[in-house]
Amino acid sequence: MILYVAFLLFSNFVGAVSQVLLKKSALEPHKNVVREYLNAKVIVAYALFFAAVFIDLTALKIVPASYVPIIEASSYVFAIILSRIFFNDRIKAKQVAAIALIIAGIAVYVL
Repeated sequence: MILYVAFLLFSNFVGAVSQVLLKKSALEPHKNVVREYLNAKVIVAYALFFAAVFIDLTALKIVPASYVPIIEASSYVFAIILSRIFFNDRIKAKQVAAIALIIAGIAVYVL
């Protein structure tokens, strides 16, 4: 079951990466509306979303449903870290506290 929990965490990470790609695409100028939605970043982002859903569905065959909300909380951690890496966003003290609480909550639930 640990392997499938890791799959769920990985799918959250993949989903966060796809969100970064969508935001990067949205921040770029596009020649027209079609190019805004049909460009490499958007297509790869949606392919990653599809992969994340597939991984989720595979893992949920084994992982108890009670684990899902706890594991899904990790997506906030990934979003904050990736926004720092790709968009140079500042990580504020409240976000650090939130990350610590999320990680602590996951640890308490799993242990």
